[in-house]
Amino acid sequence: MEEIKNKPDLVVWDKEKGYYQKGLSYGSNVSAPAIALENVGGWKQANAALANKNFKAKFDDLKEEYDKLVSEVQLNELVYSAKYNFTPTIGEIYHLYSKSDDTVFLSMISPDSWTQKYLGSFKLDSSHKWSKIESPK
Repeated sequence: MEEIKNKPDLVVWDKEKGYYQKGLSYGSNVSAPAIALENVGGWKQANAALANKNFKAKFDDLKEEYDKLVSEVQLNELVYSAKYNFTPTIGEIYHLYSKSDDTVFLSMISPDSWTQKYLGSFKLDSSHKWSKIESPK
């Protein structure tokens, strides 16, 4: 049996191929050019800044959407907690008022017809959400 000798790290040796430096993409002896690593610090910083900018923009969009949703929920809670003695029809405009004792009620009567404290006009959509409208028709 052939005796296996340990070769130094700079010698590329294989049992079948022997010395095979040609197959390497880097130098394997002391006189070979040094392997220089690229400086990627600037690239990392620039791209991390761009990624953070994108994350912040996405966060701002989500926050705006969240705030809008919270506002819609509050409006719906206000209208659904109001008193009314009729079944609202989808697509019709109703008006929200407050009595002197701070009782909130929903009415079909437009704000120009009486002197109750007017809180806003609302419309019920097909998904049973109330949306505030600017001015009654």
